[in-house]
Amino acid sequence: MFDFFKASSQVLGMNARNLTYIRPNNLSNTKKLADDKILSKKMLRQNGVPVPRLIAQISSVSTLENFDWTTLPESFVLKPNQGLGGAGILIVYGRKKGTNNAWVKSSGKVVTTQDIIEHVRNILDGAFSLSNAPDTAFFEERLRLASELRPYSYKGIPDIRIIIYNKVPVMAMLRLPTKESDGKANLQQGGIGVGIDMATGTTTTAVLGKSKLIDYIPGSRMLLRGIQIPHWEDMLHLAVKAQIASKLGFLGADIAIDRERGPVFLELNARPGLSIQVANMAGLKKRLERIEGLSIKSVEHGVRVGKNLFGGEIEKNLEKTSGKSVIGSVEEITLIGKNGKEIEVRAKIDTGAYSSSIDEELAVKLGYEKVLQQWNKIDTEEYKLTKENQKEIQKEILDKYSKSIDDLSDVATVFSSSGSTIRPVVKCSFVMDKKKISAQMNIVDRQHMKYSMIIGKKNLYKFLVDVSK
Repeated sequence: MFDFFKASSQVLGMNARNLTYIRPNNLSNTKKLADDKILSKKMLRQNGVPVPRLIAQISSVSTLENFDWTTLPESFVLKPNQGLGGAGILIVYGRKKGTNNAWVKSSGKVVTTQDIIEHVRNILDGAFSLSNAPDTAFFEERLRLASELRPYSYKGIPDIRIIIYNKVPVMAMLRLPTKESDGKANLQQGGIGVGIDMATGTTTTAVLGKSKLIDYIPGSRMLLRGIQIPHWEDMLHLAVKAQIASKLGFLGADIAIDRERGPVFLELNARPGLSIQVANMAGLKKRLERIEGLSIKSVEHGVRVGKNLFGGEIEKNLEKTSGKSVIGSVEEITLIGKNGKEIEVRAKIDTGAYSSSIDEELAVKLGYEKVLQQWNKIDTEEYKLTKENQKEIQKEILDKYSKSIDDLSDVATVFSSSGSTIRPVVKCSFVMDKKKISAQMNIVDRQHMKYSMIIGKKNLYKFLVDVSK
């Protein structure tokens, strides 16, 4: 899938980004504004866009030598004013207990006043600036992690990158800090990027670093697909509002979600990286071409256009590249029983179950009444079923009854917290999302359950499951 994506003619390359979109749309004075983080945040604040609070700035060696370190709060972020790609950012989480001159990073490493002085010197010398020119260091408030995103983030604050063009939000991704990225939401340093559906604000595909496609947070079973981004509509409005205020025609807007304040604008990017295309499994070029020359009359209009045009785009690309349909956690299906009898039901898609099953009453309606009648005459409790002998028991029962019980095609053994059961299995087809699947269905009493049918992963080989649908 990834090789296909790299070869796609709709992927926006670095040269095309610079020649076609950045140079004509981002004039030199607007790029200088975006590169100057202190100045750009002042401009955003004046235009009603919330930004982190500025604590202090150091622009010269003399200011550094006379700086009162006791004025720094317990936690803060130290940044180079003209840094690039997250380099040079120092995040401090709290003051070391019992000291006034030492703090602690996300990794637990202690940072002393002298360490910070040396870091500021490097910033002043231009070690992290765009052109290695002398720079300014500044301290700003450390935002507090929103509870909705806490399970997915290692120490730091996740942020959302939104690409804006012609006042329309065209693509977005959630950037998650990892242990490898030292708590920074930066893909170049080992963070995670997760594509976002523009219409719903729900996450889709994910990439670790700049190219490795993943499904879960590394070392966990935390699924990255299906996360609902809080304040999604507000963030889209902030991103478009920032583009209008900055006059940047092609913009990467970085927004974080503070526990108390909600969406807070982190910075403008006049040269946003293109890893966002990998996270979304979609090229930017096609999206940008679709909104070229549109007359966007307001912030609300731009947001509405972006949601309408690009909602569901990731799903379409997944289906195209994988050849599989994207389905949700519950689907309308058509069951096909004996003699072609069809029944429409709502089925639960259960990737935790291996096999599919139908309710006894549903099995009767599909023409398998005799199977149940004959099966219920068998005393299955006489078989001392264990996980070790289940295959042997299944074979023994099937050999004994397959000829005498009409339509019995197999026997299933199921273990659960309430005990073990032996179930009859019949051949049955179903149609889901226009695809016909031949299946073996366990028959079980599901009358007290919400769905009369579940579809297990054995019968999901033609589909991709999106739990957010």
